[in-house]
Amino acid sequence: MVHSVSIVVPAYNAKDVLPICIDALLSQSYVPEQAEIIIVDDESKDDTADIAESRIADARARGYDLRVLRQPKNAGPAAARNRGAFEASGEVVIFTDSDCEPLPHWLEEMLKPFQDESVSAVKGAYLSKQPELGARFAQAEFEERYRMLRASESVDVVFSYSAAFRTAVFRELGGFDSRFPVADNEDTELSWRLVAAGHRIIFNDRAELFHRHPPSMMTYLKKKISRGYWRMIVYRQYPDKAVKDSYTPQGLKVQILLSFLIVLSVVLALVFPVFWSVAGLLAVVFLLSTLPFALVIVKRDPLLAVLSPVLLFGRASALGYGVLKSIPRAMSKDPFAPSEKAS
Repeated sequence: MVHSVSIVVPAYNAKDVLPICIDALLSQSYVPEQAEIIIVDDESKDDTADIAESRIADARARGYDLRVLRQPKNAGPAAARNRGAFEASGEVVIFTDSDCEPLPHWLEEMLKPFQDESVSAVKGAYLSKQPELGARFAQAEFEERYRMLRASESVDVVFSYSAAFRTAVFRELGGFDSRFPVADNEDTELSWRLVAAGHRIIFNDRAELFHRHPPSMMTYLKKKISRGYWRMIVYRQYPDKAVKDSYTPQGLKVQILLSFLIVLSVVLALVFPVFWSVAGLLAVVFLLSTLPFALVIVKRDPLLAVLSPVLLFGRASALGYGVLKSIPRAMSKDPFAPSEKAS
């Protein structure tokens, strides 16, 4: 049984969402004997830190010690999480984001797997109540990944929106790599470092929280470009994971390749018309590859199922563009040297 826990929330210009997150944390159905919430303000330009400090008395009444740490300069979420974790007093440290809203049973479910001494980390799950197309598609994508994770006794990913670690293990590994300049794939890198060191990660899909996904498809696709970009940097460190991991569908890799070939065939067809036939054949293959995704979601969201071939092609193309964009950085001597950030 876990007797003490520290919940770390990095926050930057989060005045509009942080109160919702704190309210949800203070409404948990189970709180260990010793519990603290650490808000790490990453030099916000608004009154995020002041808002957090105004909840200290309320937190104390709910059984939490709430602390607010102010970063001397904006250093990114990885550095903010590390500061909170290295100042934490709990035997387990849990991370969530300022725009997340944990359900009342979230904390209890995040802690349950630690009753098994072989477990070093636990990953929770997203829910969404957003009506926008981009958010619905993002949630459907997460649920596709969750179906893969449920099939494994142990997994090799734990993402920072809902991530718990034995504090001693987290510190032993040195925490998140703060060289990542954006909140993208730094948790993937830590996950694979954790597994490489012989530790075990469990996925508990009952540890649920609401999250605000990108509402528009344009914002979603920009995020996917960034995902492809920074994933290649992580693959440089862990090349075996480019072949297979517990989170990435193999079909997605095929779709990225097909999107490349379709675009290339269309370009060539402008000069050599015979390639229109090639492009058409590849498009049919791509369409067939989207059927499993569409069939799973059709009852719950018929419109999303109908649009899924176009949306999945957009996803594959955005990830592929991010991969191409990352090549100079991934092949450089120091991939973390200052460079233009992926958008």
